[in-house]
Amino acid sequence: MSRRDHFDFLVIGGGSGGIAAARRAASYGARVGLVEGADLGGTCVNRGCIPKKMTFNAAALAHELADARAYGFHLQAPPEGGHPFDWASFKARRDAYLERLRGIYANRLQMDDVEHVEGWARFVGPQEVEVAGRRLTGSHVLVATGGRPTLPKIPGAELGITSDDFFRLEAQPRRVAVVGAGYIAVELAGMLAALGSAVTLFLRKQQVLRTFDVLLRETLLEELTAGGVDVVTRFVPRALEEHAHGLVLLGDDDQSQEGFDMVLWAIGRTPNTESLGLAELGVELDDQGAIRVDAGQATNVRGIYAVGDVTNRKNLAPVAIAAGRRLADRLFGDQPDARLDYDDIPSVVFSHPPIGTVGLTEDEAIQRYGADVKCYTTRFTNLYHAFGARQVPTAMKLVTVGNKEKVVGIHVIGRGADEMIQGFAVALKMGATKADLDATVAIHPTASEELVLMR
Repeated sequence: MSRRDHFDFLVIGGGSGGIAAARRAASYGARVGLVEGADLGGTCVNRGCIPKKMTFNAAALAHELADARAYGFHLQAPPEGGHPFDWASFKARRDAYLERLRGIYANRLQMDDVEHVEGWARFVGPQEVEVAGRRLTGSHVLVATGGRPTLPKIPGAELGITSDDFFRLEAQPRRVAVVGAGYIAVELAGMLAALGSAVTLFLRKQQVLRTFDVLLRETLLEELTAGGVDVVTRFVPRALEEHAHGLVLLGDDDQSQEGFDMVLWAIGRTPNTESLGLAELGVELDDQGAIRVDAGQATNVRGIYAVGDVTNRKNLAPVAIAAGRRLADRLFGDQPDARLDYDDIPSVVFSHPPIGTVGLTEDEAIQRYGADVKCYTTRFTNLYHAFGARQVPTAMKLVTVGNKEKVVGIHVIGRGADEMIQGFAVALKMGATKADLDATVAIHPTASEELVLMR
C-alpha cells in the first residue's frame, strides 16, 4: 500500500461533524482524508438546517404579509385573499444557494489540504476501509455518517415521503398529512400551513415534543391549532393507500383520513451504520443501530471514533461540529482533556411560533432535585401583535434550584425565541442565579426583557 493511501486522520462522512473534525485536524498539520459518496454538507446543508430555515423564513414572511395591513401597508392581494406563494421560484433560489454552499465546502477542504475521496466506505479491517476499490488506512478513523428519516413498517409506507424528499418537491402540496410529534413534524406542519397548504398533524399520543417542557408543548399545540393545523391525537397508522381521490391514511380502531395529496412521515431518524461493516470489527451498537461512544467519542475498538447523529446523542449539527473539533484538538492539538460537555446544550425548534430552550425541564429538575425546585413563568402578547387579529402569545419559564436559585432551565416560545436563547444559554452555562438575572437591567421594549423581570 502506498503512502498516498494512509492518513493520520481518516474521516468517513462529509456532513457537519465530519468536515469540522477534518478541517481542525488538518490545521494541526495532520494528513487528513474525508470519504463522502453524496453531496458535501450532509443533512444540515442539503436536507435539514439550512433549507429548513430558509423555508421557515418564507413562512414567517407569509405571516408578516398578513400582518402588514394593520401597520398601514396596503398591499394588493388577489380577490380570494392571501398572497400567492411561488413555490417553484423559491425552491430554485434555495437550491442555487445550497449548491453554492456545497462549493464553499469543497473549496475549503481543498484549501486546508484535506483529500476528498468520493465514494462509500466499508471497513475491511481495523482502521482500514475500502472505497470504490481503493484501500485506505488511518491512524485514527472517525465515523460521522449521520442518520436518515425512519419509515414506518406498515403497508404502503413507500407512498409517503420523508423530510429528505420534502426539500425536493417541485410543487407545493395542497392537502398534507404530517405524521409525527417531534421537532421535524411540528416545524414542517407549521411552515406548510403558513404557506397556504391544508395540514393535518397526526399524533400517536396527545402531545407534541414530548421531551420538552410542558409550557412549550402546550403552548405550541394551541398555536398550531390557531394557525390552521388540524391536529388528530391518538392516531396510530397501520396502512397508507392510494385511491382515486388521493392518499388514505388508515389507523387502528378503524380510523381513517382521506383526500391527501401528500403524506409526510416524521416519526424519527435511523443512524447510518448498516453498510459500514462495523459489526464485523466488533464495534458496539445500541438497539437502534447507533454507535456507542465514551465521553471522548471513542468506540470500544481502539482507533475508531464517532460523532454526530450516528451516535444518537443530541442530534444537532452544532453538537456534531463541536464534538468533532474537540476530538481533533485532543488527537492532534496537544489538548488531552478536550471533550464536548453534553450538558445544557441549547436548541431551537423552528415552529410557528419558534421555541428556544436550554437546560432541564421542570419535570427533569423535580426528578433530580425534588422540592428544591422553584419555577418562574410569564405569558404575554409581543408588542409586534399590538395591531391586527393575529395574537400570538410568548411564554417563558425559568427553572431554578436551591436557596440561591441557580438557573438550571430556560424555556421560551414566541416571536424571537430562536434568536434570544443563545445569550441566555451562556448565562446558564456559567452558573447564573435568579439574582444575577434580576440584577441585569432590562432592555425595553423587548420580549427578552421578561427573562430578567420575572417575579
